[in-house]
Amino acid sequence: MSPVIAFFSPGPMEMVIIAGIALLLFGNRLPSVMRSLGRGVVEFKKGVQGIEDEIDDASSRPATKAPSVEK
Repeated sequence: MSPVIAFFSPGPMEMVIIAGIALLLFGNRLPSVMRSLGRGVVEFKKGVQGIEDEIDDASSRPATKAPSVEK
């Protein structure tokens, strides 16, 4: 790791201090933020599952020929 990046990366104690400050600043809104974040993750997973289902359906269907265009 380059010295510049190592200089700016916080260690475990700094992360605890940052988390404490964030808790003090956003403590009263934190449950609603986490709830909305959880809903967002669930919606994202549903979307990904829908895409995976479409891919599985498309791969399990028999291949069909495209209609030929004659001139």
